[in-house]
Amino acid sequence: MEKQNQQVICNCCGKQITLEPKTEREDYLFVEKEWGFFSKKDGEIHRFVLCESCYDRWRDNFAVPVEIRMQTELL
Repeated sequence: MEKQNQQVICNCCGKQITLEPKTEREDYLFVEKEWGFFSKKDGEIHRFVLCESCYDRWRDNFAVPVEIRMQTELL
């Protein structure tokens, strides 16, 4: 995840996601995976960010739908 001046960058489309207060902000998905013994990537740590649009496109291609639950209390 590249963080510069309170921004992260979507690894898929390259969009800059601003985190600055008092600006129009956007949420994103951050994934960090430590690969283990039984993978061909043993010992590697992969990290990436997807903007909401890229996440939606990725999710729409899953063979098994993502489980979605609503949160009742938002902080």
